[in-house]
Amino acid sequence: MTAQRAISLPCEDDTLALGAQLAGAVPATSNHALCVTLSGELGAGKTTLVRGFLRALGVEGSVRSPSYALLETYELAARRVLHLDLYRLRDPEEVTALGLRDYDQPDAIWLVEWPERAADRLPLADLALRFEVGDEGHSVRIEAGTPLGVLWLSGSF
Repeated sequence: MTAQRAISLPCEDDTLALGAQLAGAVPATSNHALCVTLSGELGAGKTTLVRGFLRALGVEGSVRSPSYALLETYELAARRVLHLDLYRLRDPEEVTALGLRDYDQPDAIWLVEWPERAADRLPLADLALRFEVGDEGHSVRIEAGTPLGVLWLSGSF
């Protein structure tokens, strides 16, 4: 069931463009929130990809990682996008206090940085992105974790 892609991201513009590609290929229907996890070291491009994703969906204001608030919500015409940055979690139980169940709606998309900090308290990722920093720029490995994720990934490229 899994599908994978490995992509080189030599510069920031490439990362923004990948975010836009993923946003343009979001599956039209789902019976739950779509979940995209973004893993990798600090500075690897996670927030940059989220910025490209949100810009493609029409967000014009500032897009920064919600490091201190942990959660930023973007209300768009057809979607609600949650940007989570779990880097500062001390305990996976803190995820419960974010009230994510309230956001598990068919029109929602969760973009989750540092998902490993939540342990098993997040839904299965439709797409899991793993960023790496190399000598020639960054790269990302994308893996579809659900049938909807396979559909999403196949429509992105």
